Amino acid sequence: MVQISLLSDSHSHIDLKVIEQMRGSDEIWHAGDIGNPECIAPIRSLAKLRGVYGNIDGQEVRSEFPLNNYFEVEGLKILMTHIAGYPKRYNQRSRKLIMDQKPDLFICGHSHILKVMRDSEFGHMHMNPGAIGLQGFHQVRTILQFKIAEGKILELQVAEWPRWPKKD
Repeated sequence: MVQISLLSDSHSHIDLKVIEQMRGSDEIWHAGDIGNPECIAPIRSLAKLRGVYGNIDGQEVRSEFPLNNYFEVEGLKILMTHIAGYPKRYNQRSRKLIMDQKPDLFICGHSHILKVMRDSEFGHMHMNPGAIGLQGFHQVRTILQFKIAEGKILELQVAEWPRWPKKD
């Protein structure tokens, strides 16, 4: 069993309460728009970090993380990219990726809107963890946490914080 923390759209900000929430994760996944790569330094010491780059990310982030990340954990096939849309409204690039890779779990970011839903057309679970940073229109900052065992997603939870954090 693997404990996952999934976040996106940090835009150079991940505060201490969020980092503490992710303590105990086996892997942390970032679905793009990291911003300043220094903001992810504290989470590197917590767990294995996987991710993709987003539209605001510079060359340093793009040289470390791919545009699309396809991997398998505990028998679950995962496909992650930053800009994708959502079921029945995927962009053309993402639709092709999904058809080619046939993931069990498809992850994206970009919209700053938390969304977890089954895609009836392609049969996968779709996740967008919302945004954890301070940039954007979202009023609540969110991450998703769940476990993966034997190809299944278990114990899915949302952790949330006010948009404007108190000083740590």
